[in-house]
Amino acid sequence: MSDLHDALGHVATLLGTWTGTGEGEYPTIDPFRYTETVTFGHVGKPFLAYGQRTRALHGDGTEGLPLHAEAGYWRFPAPGRVEVVLSHPSGITEIQEGTVVGSGDALVIELRSTSVVTTSTAKSVVAVERSFRLAGDVLDYTVAMAAVGVPMTHHLSARLHRTA
Repeated sequence: MSDLHDALGHVATLLGTWTGTGEGEYPTIDPFRYTETVTFGHVGKPFLAYGQRTRALHGDGTEGLPLHAEAGYWRFPAPGRVEVVLSHPSGITEIQEGTVVGSGDALVIELRSTSVVTTSTAKSVVAVERSFRLAGDVLDYTVAMAAVGVPMTHHLSARLHRTA
């Protein structure tokens, strides 16, 4: 494996695999629960590779069908700044920018979309906001979005634990 780029030292604790459970809701859908796996990796360049996938979580605790996935890159162009490019298989691409506060195993990352582009057959998504809180080996996040005619509204929250 390549050495970690110097620009990533303050977020090195994100590297690895994170798993856990979350809950989703939105005015246009029924509430749901899910399991999730997130991975952050690197290749020695000044960015992190990001991958995410979820599966339905049934009331009895068993996993169901895949729900969502996304992949992309997290760049850190200056101290305290982050830029994220994400692609979704549902025909949506997000560009987000935001802030990073803290370092090591205590981080707060706040992101807001600067651009959301959809294919002609994708659902309409206008804006997305994400908030991450890292405390040791626990990564909590929330996602809000403005989509399908609904203004910015809470959509997801999850708690993930480092597994690798």
